[in-house]
Amino acid sequence: MPRSTAPLTGRRIRAAVIGTGAIGRGSHLPALARLAEEGETEVVAAVDIDAGAAGAFCAEAGIPHAYTDLDRMLQEQRPDLVTICTPPTLHREQTVAALRAGAWVWCEKPPVPTLADFDAVEAEEGAVGGPYAAIVFQHRFGSGSRHVRRLLAEGALGRPLVAHCQTTWYRDSAYYAVPWRGRWHTEGGGPAMGHGIHQMDLLLDLLGPWSEVRAMAGRLVHDVEAEDVSTALVRFASGALATVVNSVLSPDEVSRIRIDCERATVELTHLYGHSNGNWRITPAPDVPGEQVAAWRDFGPDVPSSHLAQLRELVASMRAGQRPRSSGPDGRTSLELITALYKSAFTDTTVRAGEIGPGDPYYTALHGGAPGWAPAGREEVSA
Repeated sequence: MPRSTAPLTGRRIRAAVIGTGAIGRGSHLPALARLAEEGETEVVAAVDIDAGAAGAFCAEAGIPHAYTDLDRMLQEQRPDLVTICTPPTLHREQTVAALRAGAWVWCEKPPVPTLADFDAVEAEEGAVGGPYAAIVFQHRFGSGSRHVRRLLAEGALGRPLVAHCQTTWYRDSAYYAVPWRGRWHTEGGGPAMGHGIHQMDLLLDLLGPWSEVRAMAGRLVHDVEAEDVSTALVRFASGALATVVNSVLSPDEVSRIRIDCERATVELTHLYGHSNGNWRITPAPDVPGEQVAAWRDFGPDVPSSHLAQLRELVASMRAGQRPRSSGPDGRTSLELITALYKSAFTDTTVRAGEIGPGDPYYTALHGGAPGWAPAGREEVSA
């Protein structure tokens, strides 16, 4: 199927939603609808393997075309943008199909199960001007993260020195009773991949490239293939050191990032999304009050959200520019998570760029490790 060459200026962007479950209904559709109100988008189709679900989704949202066949939808509707809200095992195939049809892609996390899959997707992107495939990393977006990213990039707070990244959530046995959860093939991993990926991605977005990781993982409570808790020590290219904790065993749930710089500590505390009020800046004792006031002025509050990211994605589409959280910028979080698993399962330090073709962790996050690979695993905890 040839790529579309229809210009995106002077008209609405034609969007299609793939997967009509909770994330499509609760996050993607409202963001698309808001931009439709502003004249930016129109949702022309939805796809689901369940014809009844697709039909109900379209009827409720006023979407004209419901499909159970993705390829048919791409051929008949020629969307400019496809948003993918399906389980991770389907992401590679569906993303590649959309890119080959000329559509840009906005895919839910985890993007794909392995670095090999990610590289295969990137190989299908347009060389210049798109189409490109971006990952839903909405915590990067909004006024709070934008303000702190600028302060750090400009060096206003001094060098980042120490960081903490925490995703400590709670999931009970009923959560893991759903057959596809906790399995490498269908969920892609445990809390490092499925839960903590958002905070780790935001940490990388704020601090820049990482250089090495040393990690441990455990399967302490749940009868699953993957881990239910992991911890890691990460060194950044800047020299900053960070601790990372990902858990689904924590009744007192919190998502937190803290960065100690030479002149101030920046801390974000929230759960599933943040606004300006979730950020706190604590200055060193010798920082002038007027400087502190400027640091604490975040401007108008734009919460992190699918809408905030979609606005930027649509602007990138119209400009024909690679969007944030795509290509190398989107790959960095998946590479860190892959390295975390390799470090935990091999009891070694893993360095950035080390995992490539020929490495077992390039094609499977469990790397075939005894006790962690799906077949014949033994209960272990490191």
